[in-house]
Amino acid sequence: MDKFRIRFFSAINQILSLSFKANKRMKNIAVIGSGTMGNGIAHVFAQYGYQVSLIDIAEEPLKKAMVTIEKNLDRQVTKQLITDTTRKQSLENIRPFTSVEAGVTNADLVIEAATENADLKLKIFKDLDSFCKPDTILATNTSSISITKIASVTKRPDKVIGMHFMNPVPVMKLVEVIRGYNTSDNVTSTIMQLSKMLEKVPVEVNDYPGFVANRILMPMINEAIYSLYEGVAGVHEIDTVMKLGMAHPMGPLQLADFIGLDVCLSILHVLHDGFGNPKYAPCPLLVNMVQAGHKGVKSGSGFYQYAPGSKALLVADRFK
Repeated sequence: MDKFRIRFFSAINQILSLSFKANKRMKNIAVIGSGTMGNGIAHVFAQYGYQVSLIDIAEEPLKKAMVTIEKNLDRQVTKQLITDTTRKQSLENIRPFTSVEAGVTNADLVIEAATENADLKLKIFKDLDSFCKPDTILATNTSSISITKIASVTKRPDKVIGMHFMNPVPVMKLVEVIRGYNTSDNVTSTIMQLSKMLEKVPVEVNDYPGFVANRILMPMINEAIYSLYEGVAGVHEIDTVMKLGMAHPMGPLQLADFIGLDVCLSILHVLHDGFGNPKYAPCPLLVNMVQAGHKGVKSGSGFYQYAPGSKALLVADRFK
């Protein structure tokens, strides 16, 4: 029995050692997309000592992203979560690029955080497959699009994986790690361990529409919108019920605004198409709001209205 235990723990230590060494070798991270999720992912990796290439199609969004990252690092210093030395080093660890090829040439891991559009992601991954080193792991921050489908346009489907961070990335602990049909055990283990090194909590899930987070969350948001659409209650009332009755930190309608109503609609379409179940059909009110340009916080108006610099939570005029 003692010999069995020795062999067992020896094997475990070898696995952990190999995983640790693999992550120690992973120094260069490329992040594609400098929006809310992209700059948050770049921020976290840079804070933990990785060299980060932040890639976008133009200089203006990159400049905006760097300003956001600097402000968020300043906030962490003020709250005494990090030192000023860490703040300075984190900023030095990030290099902006407007060329995907130049930004990913030396990357050990690429994380795509572009718009939630399947055609765009497929194009990006096809390009990445030709630009990156053969052993580079290709990850996507998609919240709903099939990892298996994305991997199918590459010649390395075993090295394609989902790495779904939550917003805001520097604050939220969860990382949904999604295995595609061909994702290898080694790649999955590497990403799980890497997430832990960022002091995140990774949860491994399989590749089905919406994964876990959005398969559960989006029907709830959609039902809240239906409750508003059918006149069951108002915006404030629906959110108050969920906050006070279910201990949610944010009501579903406010959360939808925060996520982006266009993103919510896109995810519901993925769920509806993937399962063929009418329960995932998006509420007509959500469809109309997105078509009219009312996409939530990003557009200044959704179920609530948002003024620059104001933290007041005011129901949009249409729903008063």
